[in-house]
Amino acid sequence: MGEIAGDILAVIQFAVMGFSSIAIVVGGIGITNTMFTSVRERTREIGIMKAVGAKNSTVLSIFLIEAAVIGFIGGVGGTILGITFAKLIDAYGQVHPVFYFSASVTPTLIIFGLVFSFLVGGLAGFFPAKSAANLKPVEALRRYE
Repeated sequence: MGEIAGDILAVIQFAVMGFSSIAIVVGGIGITNTMFTSVRERTREIGIMKAVGAKNSTVLSIFLIEAAVIGFIGGVGGTILGITFAKLIDAYGQVHPVFYFSASVTPTLIIFGLVFSFLVGGLAGFFPAKSAANLKPVEALRRYE
């Protein structure tokens, strides 16, 4: 009986990992799209920054940090939802002891999730940030007048 329950939990864990992988990819694509839109809307601002002497690395850093913060905010929301669902599963397991499930949320797990979401946000924002950093000041100021 224990072996069957272990097999069932392994399948559930595999499904959860699959869904969360899809969610990470979709979130990364969303951040990339948001950052490309931000670069397009702020082209003139980027041109002004570069015209007054901002280096490519400065512009790259600005957009990378912005993308990473967006990822971090998403991670905070996901962490709150995850903790909420874990508490609900624990409460259900105590009410229905036949299907006893226990969800464990450790501080290490929370920190890992937040750092991982920050890194995914930064990685997703790399190409938009690179395109912003490579804009020529004259072209950026001339475009979208």
